[in-house]
Amino acid sequence: MSIGRQIRAARGLLKWSGAVLAEKAGLTRDAISKIEDEAVQPREGTLSDIIRVFDENGVEFIDNFGVRFKPQGVEVLMGQNGLQRFFNGVYEYAQKHGGIIRQLGIDENLFWAMGVEFSEFHRKRMTELVKTRNDIKVLAILCEGDTNFIASDYNQYRWISEELFAPVPFYIYGECLAIMNFQTVPAPTIILHKFPAITQAYRKQFEAFWKMSKEPLPDGTTSQPHSRNK
Repeated sequence: MSIGRQIRAARGLLKWSGAVLAEKAGLTRDAISKIEDEAVQPREGTLSDIIRVFDENGVEFIDNFGVRFKPQGVEVLMGQNGLQRFFNGVYEYAQKHGGIIRQLGIDENLFWAMGVEFSEFHRKRMTELVKTRNDIKVLAILCEGDTNFIASDYNQYRWISEELFAPVPFYIYGECLAIMNFQTVPAPTIILHKFPAITQAYRKQFEAFWKMSKEPLPDGTTSQPHSRNK
């Protein structure tokens, strides 16, 4: 099976038309047709976008040009080791697929729980990765007034009002949704969902909060709420 037929098979699993894939991947319908018919060889970045779209919707490309629905389930990670494993997974996904990492309910002070050395290591590798790839965005929503922007080299920070903020972080990357509870012993407990439908529901919730959020200004004030994503 060729890469074109593999893409067509992946569409078949999701019951997508070529037009649906084109819209989700930011391509034209004609470009998808030419790739599937092997009239053109897709660029590495284009192919990466297509693979990421399928991955985010629960379909993965496997050896020998196969495709399948990704295994679904729930994984629980706990304590410092669990938090480190989680961020290793986030990094590995971004390194392989790029895309948008969304974070809501973030209090950066909590993440020293992963250990000072690992925290510095993770920030450094993410900073370098974002410089290397131009298809990664890391979006974080904090409580209004929180100026602890420790990952500002690669994070885009926004504020929401204290009345809307809840210090129970959730992360979205690919088809994964991680909900964190820092009130457990050991802390934190991370519930990692791998169900595309659940992740998509939280992704929509995040986008609604992002639109109503405010961009912090250097003097500690805010801009007006954004009416759309940038």
